[in-house]
Amino acid sequence: MTPNSLSKPVLIVSWACQLTAAAILLMTVPFKLSGAPETVKLFEILGAEPVGRIGSGVMELVSGVLLLIPRTAWLGAILAAGTLFGAIMSHLFVLGIVVTDPATGQPVPGLEGLFPLACVA
Repeated sequence: MTPNSLSKPVLIVSWACQLTAAAILLMTVPFKLSGAPETVKLFEILGAEPVGRIGSGVMELVSGVLLLIPRTAWLGAILAAGTLFGAIMSHLFVLGIVVTDPATGQPVPGLEGLFPLACVA
């Protein structure tokens, strides 16, 4: 279906979903690409620092931008789904819902809300 063939309410809901997903993806990009301590710790726990952090940051940036362009929104959705599937699986099988530091057993500050955001996006 093309955007012109959608009814106005469906088009509005479609754009609201795209904007929400793009916002969630794009708001984590600065933290991942700048090497914020929380994200570095998360990817150290996964054993994927720095390649995993930078790679996922780039994928989130690209998919978030593609979601905002009507002709490429489908590709952005596919990339975002793959990226978020990886994030959700990492939380379910490695990190846990609340990310804890293996050295201290304490929750890593600043990472409390990541799992719900990945599920929403």
